[in-house]
Amino acid sequence: MPEGHSIHRIARQISDVFTGERVQVSSPQGRYAEGAALLDGHTITGAYAHGKHLFVTFENGLTLNVHLGIYGNWSFGGDETFTGASSIGAPRKIGEKEYAAGEGEPYAGPPEPKSTVRCRIVSEHGWADLVGPTICRTLTPEEVRTVRSKLGPDPLNPDADPEQFYRAARKSSRPIGVILMDQAAISGVGNIFRAESLYRQEIDPLRPGKSLSDEELKRLWEDNKHLLVIGVRVGRIITTEPEDRPGVPETEAWPDHANYVYMHHGEPCRRCGTTIRMEEIAGRKLYWCPGCQK
Repeated sequence: MPEGHSIHRIARQISDVFTGERVQVSSPQGRYAEGAALLDGHTITGAYAHGKHLFVTFENGLTLNVHLGIYGNWSFGGDETFTGASSIGAPRKIGEKEYAAGEGEPYAGPPEPKSTVRCRIVSEHGWADLVGPTICRTLTPEEVRTVRSKLGPDPLNPDADPEQFYRAARKSSRPIGVILMDQAAISGVGNIFRAESLYRQEIDPLRPGKSLSDEELKRLWEDNKHLLVIGVRVGRIITTEPEDRPGVPETEAWPDHANYVYMHHGEPCRRCGTTIRMEEIAGRKLYWCPGCQK
């Protein structure tokens, strides 16, 4: 499932290429036909992310809300002006892909949509197709507020208040490794960020949330924010520090030098040599180093 940084990248791309554009919105698959009709012919005013939820706003006050889930994916294409700040040439697994016309070929409009396209957005200069989302719906302002009220703070959002995350952890006997995956406690953190931030802060993922000090909780919040920012910038989840991958820049770290413990179970920890463990907790695989995380 794409983690929060991917949704922020997609929001930035949609904002860059569609804001101020009057668009055609349709549902070739048919499952979103009624919601698409409410947005068709209206102007996009912006897009933003809250955790793993994407919100695309329109001038008529309605909002397209998307959650990619495990299989969702956005594809983009258009003419030479249809380019945003986000690096869209990243693999499908992070939830976005870009298509361009061949060298020297003029843009002739969007291709014929696949039957699986849940939502298609088309402007004068380009298009975006959405396939396989868990959620794709049109919301009123009140419905948007209701959705966001159920989400924890997103470290990537400037107005995020970490106190909501701190309170959720302080009162819980659940392992901190489970709390970090609870989108009602903190939004946008997924399995990789969870494992890597706990390793980087040398915190045992099985410790009850209420056993962590205020300083430890603050360090977890700040480190997840730091790693998410890198994810937005690079388009990959790079959690290793330069000194632990000498000579390898962050843009070239993935996959061999990108992470400390995620998917490295059975291997020696690069810092202490202890064998990295993996255990299934609350239905998700959790990776950690028993030597560093005591």
